[in-house]
Amino acid sequence: MRCCPLFPWMTARKNVAFGVKQVRKNLPQSERLKIADEFLDKVGLEEFKNKYPSQLSGGMQQRVAIARALAMDTDILLMDEPFGAIDAKNRTILQELLLKLWEGDGTQDKKTVIFVTHDIDEAIWLSDRIVMMSSHPGRVNKEIPVPFERPRNRAELVQTKAYGKFRNELISLFYSDIASKIGGSEVVL
Repeated sequence: MRCCPLFPWMTARKNVAFGVKQVRKNLPQSERLKIADEFLDKVGLEEFKNKYPSQLSGGMQQRVAIARALAMDTDILLMDEPFGAIDAKNRTILQELLLKLWEGDGTQDKKTVIFVTHDIDEAIWLSDRIVMMSSHPGRVNKEIPVPFERPRNRAELVQTKAYGKFRNELISLFYSDIASKIGGSEVVL
């Protein structure tokens, strides 16, 4: 699991509580565990809180890691390919879960989330802005605002001409470095 590996000797509950402890050191253990329980409930794992990572599926481990990151209640959240090793079905479920948690219940401040992905559709679905990086490390190729209003309906959005056009533009930009290196200018869209 690439995003936020879990400690194998800690239960799901203790993994989440550990994250909370890192940012709120003076919070009593009972409060940290209460927060852990709350976020495990939000990701649908309340009945698995006493399980160890080895007793959880890959998707469940990812949900524990997401619960831990969100429970820390930081202003900025960095997620580097958090769904990269997850099967397509669980990836979609986790994307929906993450959007739901980002939207929140109106009592929490909105968060800045930097979400690294190589999946164009995932970038469009989850983002308000997409920053395409160059093949040269650390260089931004282009910053692109996502032109679709929230909330988004995935089934409807992907069928629109605007979505197809925007997606094709991103794919062309994504592969432009590769095309120039192999001597071709065509990109399969």
